[in-house]
Amino acid sequence: MSENSRSSLARDPRRAEPALRYLTLSANHGKLWFTVAGVLACGGNRYRRAGLRGVGSLAGASFLSNAVLKPMFDRRRPEVDPLLPPALRRMPWTSSFPSGHSASAAAFAVGAALERPRTLFVLAPLATAVAYSRVYLGVHHRSDVVAGVAVGAAVAYAGHYLWPAPPGGAARTAPGTAPALPDGEGLTVVTNRRSGSSHGAEDAIREALPLARIVQWDPDTPLAEQVASDARALAVAGGDGTVATVAQLAIDRDLPLAVFPSGTLNHFAKALDLEAFADTAAAVVSGSAGTVDVGRVNGKIFLNTAGLGGYPEMVRLRERLEHRIGKWPAAAYAMYRTFKGTKPIRLDINGEEHPVWAIFVGNGTYRPRGLNPATRSDLADGVLDLQYLRADKRLGRTTAVIASLFGTVAQTRVLGSVQSDRIEVRSLSGPIRSAHDGEVEDPVDNIVIQVEPRALTVYR
Repeated sequence: MSENSRSSLARDPRRAEPALRYLTLSANHGKLWFTVAGVLACGGNRYRRAGLRGVGSLAGASFLSNAVLKPMFDRRRPEVDPLLPPALRRMPWTSSFPSGHSASAAAFAVGAALERPRTLFVLAPLATAVAYSRVYLGVHHRSDVVAGVAVGAAVAYAGHYLWPAPPGGAARTAPGTAPALPDGEGLTVVTNRRSGSSHGAEDAIREALPLARIVQWDPDTPLAEQVASDARALAVAGGDGTVATVAQLAIDRDLPLAVFPSGTLNHFAKALDLEAFADTAAAVVSGSAGTVDVGRVNGKIFLNTAGLGGYPEMVRLRERLEHRIGKWPAAAYAMYRTFKGTKPIRLDINGEEHPVWAIFVGNGTYRPRGLNPATRSDLADGVLDLQYLRADKRLGRTTAVIASLFGTVAQTRVLGSVQSDRIEVRSLSGPIRSAHDGEVEDPVDNIVIQVEPRALTVYR
């Protein structure tokens, strides 16, 4: 049976054709997939990221198939069966190979699934139906569709390689126990109204845990004096800096800590897979807990990251821009602005001298490698992850900025790293600033970063 014949798929205009015609037309110019991305955006951060990754993969696959491959393979469309009415009012006139619709469909489905695997149960059948419609309606050969699907999947996987999706679910913690507190009885919650998204936090916590005691944090008074000694567990509603302050008290009193995501970024809460107040409340009520490592910078604890040299300023610029222009372009621009017109600093790191532009330190191993890390899969690996941008490589700044556009700094020779449970940094270029969990410290010559001997128990 000839591949050119539309009748090879037993096309019956009275049955499946109207639905498949509507489906294939809805996929024109990606309209169907943009609609799906909009629906995913209503499902929370993870589904929003899945939609964005799907759209990005679609854009790459569409460009590759329509602007690059079609002009290379000038293939005629299938011959129309003269005994059947035209399937589409306007038949495509471009090259038949590969199928752009199939490439876009596969790219979106695979791209979104790489970010949020469960979306594949819905997107795979939908993408398959779009690809099938192109053959059924006689606008593509079957080999066009197979090639299009291969192109779309390849583009999606290439995007995943360059910009890995964060791991799903909570990061690993070591075993730990915490009391189950029905209705929050015995729980003291410290709230910080100055945090980025803390409006309404106290009312939401009272509704979820009516017996919890809520304390409004006064930064001018020692926290230990504001929290009663009879608390069975501590909780915090605020940004990462506030969380670190309350975590110090939790360690001092050997109490478990619950984190309500109420700050601007909530990195620590996200690592524990606590995206809403209800998640934290459920963990407190059930007593679900684990233990995590805590880092210290010159005696002050941090739960997420620390930075030295130009890194704190680079992070500030990146976070201000990434919601407008995208994560990797924002990272590249922030790196360019931070390093422009500045000189590298010479540091002694654990006894070895290095000229560097900036230093990142993670409490745990962070991915992707480079100065724009996003996630960690283990909160109790006992490792401080120091990554630095080398200043002893020719065109190092230029290479770093360009590589940041594609998230591939780790594949260059301008990135160095040290992993240890204790790191001593001595500045040979004068005092430098350090920052940890968003809190900036005064410049000093010597910085000691180490893992706190006592683990922190957290509800998760």
